[in-house]
Amino acid sequence: MSRIETGRSDPSDSAASNEGTYTALSPEDRIRYGRTVKPTVYVENSVISYLTARRAQKNVRVAGHQDVTRDWWANKRHSFDLYASAVVVEEAQDGDATAAAARLEVIAELTLLEVTQEARDLAAVLLLETQLPTKATADALHIATAAVHGMDYLITWNCKHIANAVIFRSVERACREHGYEPPVLCHA
Repeated sequence: MSRIETGRSDPSDSAASNEGTYTALSPEDRIRYGRTVKPTVYVENSVISYLTARRAQKNVRVAGHQDVTRDWWANKRHSFDLYASAVVVEEAQDGDATAAAARLEVIAELTLLEVTQEARDLAAVLLLETQLPTKATADALHIATAAVHGMDYLITWNCKHIANAVIFRSVERACREHGYEPPVLCHA
């Protein structure tokens, strides 16, 4: 499945509903039906965690990430179509029950992309052919799901494996060699 093959015939098919999963539009299908379709963003769990966590009082870096994330969420997210996947849901369910409930509440507002066999296959390739460590299976699935579904951006605070410039060069190469355009990585 390539980016072009993943496009829906009508962007309004799933726009009003978060039920189920569907695939994002290809870049060629972005301007049709008399309107412009917003850029797509795959929201990785670290962003949701920073958004919903209690304000960090002592860790300046964490507090800064929280402030930037909350500002982006309040002021910029409406400029994009936001997506997540079952991988994000699984990660969000971990930990304190109250915190998990807050994360899941945010995820309920997002459209869930299916973690397809193509995404699983690409994730396996990423673990074999790139500098991603084998323990980063979920991170490889985030990247692969975003790539297979043609997401424009993957937003994350995970700099260890996902938003790591050294690792991501090999990830970009592997995605392209297997027929997928990788998403642009960014922070909130």
